[in-house]
Amino acid sequence: MSKTRIIVYFVLAAIAWLALSGYLLYRYKITGTELNLRNLFPIIASGIIIFVPLYKKYVRNDNQSKR
Repeated sequence: MSKTRIIVYFVLAAIAWLALSGYLLYRYKITGTELNLRNLFPIIASGIIIFVPLYKKYVRNDNQSKR
């Protein structure tokens, strides 16, 4: 995959993740829910679930193939 396509893919994934996470935080604020680790854990975990496999697939493998 070309480098430009990978960057676009990461940017689109980041925008979607930030939009959904922002909406969740907005809903917490509107409903008056206290922000603590229990409420923030799904946001943190979803970021890890989305971006770590993408990094491993496209960035790390790309660096190993150049060696």
